[in-house]
Amino acid sequence: MRGWITPFLDAIAAERDAADNTREAYRRDLDDLAGWLAGLGRDGATARRADIEGWLAAQAAQGAAPASRARRLSAARSFFRFAREEGWRADDPAARIPGPRRARPLPDALSPAAVEALFAALPRAFRGDALARASCILEVLYGAGLRVSELVDLPVAAARGRPAALLVRGKGGRERLAPLTPPARDALAAWLAARDAGPAARASPWLFPSRGASGRLTRARVFQMMRALAAEAGLDPARVSPHALRHAFATHLLENGADLRAIQELLGHADIATTEIYTHVVSDRLRELVARHPLAED
Repeated sequence: MRGWITPFLDAIAAERDAADNTREAYRRDLDDLAGWLAGLGRDGATARRADIEGWLAAQAAQGAAPASRARRLSAARSFFRFAREEGWRADDPAARIPGPRRARPLPDALSPAAVEALFAALPRAFRGDALARASCILEVLYGAGLRVSELVDLPVAAARGRPAALLVRGKGGRERLAPLTPPARDALAAWLAARDAGPAARASPWLFPSRGASGRLTRARVFQMMRALAAEAGLDPARVSPHALRHAFATHLLENGADLRAIQELLGHADIATTEIYTHVVSDRLRELVARHPLAED
């Protein structure tokens, strides 16, 4: 089976433009499945539905979250579908396996006051070029609702010329325009000036260059920056992340009357059902407000 994994990953890279993170996750999951099948004396060509279900059940017994099991089942389904299409086997043992039920948690959106506290803490948490970079990152994450992966993948060419919007490449290779607020445009211009002052950075194709192996700022580093900023702002660092800012962007837009379909386009959601989760967040806050009404008191 392991001999089939690399051709499969190459295929999804070419046909679906699967991201590096997706391919690496699939590789880990399929390597784990190959090890499980080997323990049963089977491989990719002889695996049965019961074998794959046993693999998933073993993960559930070990405490794997439903989301993790759903991702692994998705990897197995894609792999065996590919194996059948390539003629490596005549059937697809994973096709009819039901996925685990996944509870969709409500996003923990930061309040407007919390976001204001983060902005106010920027000059205390960072200095010099680091301040210009952190200000730009915070403005773009909260002001445009970008995913952290979209942020670190931004080419510097996308930010030249004081653009009114950024062309963002999101999940599945889908492109969208992310409009920038005036403060975000100012922060972007300030960061470009600071960035271009360094000859090495000027030659980099990335908006946020780094000395690391990838040549650009990593997602992990952005998470660290946000947690350091949260601590300086007096907020719980566990609640502040790039994704929390994306949730805040969507929730605050909806609370101020934005159309749900427009928010879907701004977030780059393929399905509006994903965006509808924010209506529950707003409903919860409205119920809290109603509960404070004098007539609500018993």
